[in-house]
Amino acid sequence: MMAETTTPPEWAETLLRLSLKATDCENVSGDLLEEYRASMVPSRGEAAADAWYVAQVAGFVWRTTWLWALVFSGASLARTAYDWLVPTTDFHLRAQLSTDLGVALLMVIGLWAGWRARSFAAGVAIAVVVSQIAAIISVVGGGLLFALLATPDVRRAIDGSGGLGEVFGMPFMMIIPALIVGSAGSAVASLGRKVRSSFVG
Repeated sequence: MMAETTTPPEWAETLLRLSLKATDCENVSGDLLEEYRASMVPSRGEAAADAWYVAQVAGFVWRTTWLWALVFSGASLARTAYDWLVPTTDFHLRAQLSTDLGVALLMVIGLWAGWRARSFAAGVAIAVVVSQIAAIISVVGGGLLFALLATPDVRRAIDGSGGLGEVFGMPFMMIIPALIVGSAGSAVASLGRKVRSSFVG
């Protein structure tokens, strides 16, 4: 296959477009595709060029999501540390507050990403990606917290608050609310764009 007609992985192209501002999408994706075809495929071969392209996309996605992921995982780690250091038998208020905060963050992320990309799919995709990057950060952070704080009292608090399994497994389950709430946020962005265009037009 000629380099001029070779295409990078379709899923990576799609993810790149969803992670960019609408105003930057054509230029960035076009420049990346041009370098992929003109330089990477001829010099490295298709498989290595694909790997290069995916790495470039990962960089763009990271730059779009890292701050949101840190905020999201920070909220989760703060709740974990509080449960360990200030144990209780009644988690209702804590659970309600952390759930409300998580939903609010995912809603804002979906709205923000959907608005900037002018795409409903972008809001959903970015909310999901943020939730899973945050999950990795939360698991690493949870491990560090355990290493630093694991006194006998803290171990008893951990057992009483759901155990380490919850600390290391629950963050990845946030993909489900990310899909739902991210969709809602992106839908609000889509509606907002329609309302705005009706006034501007």
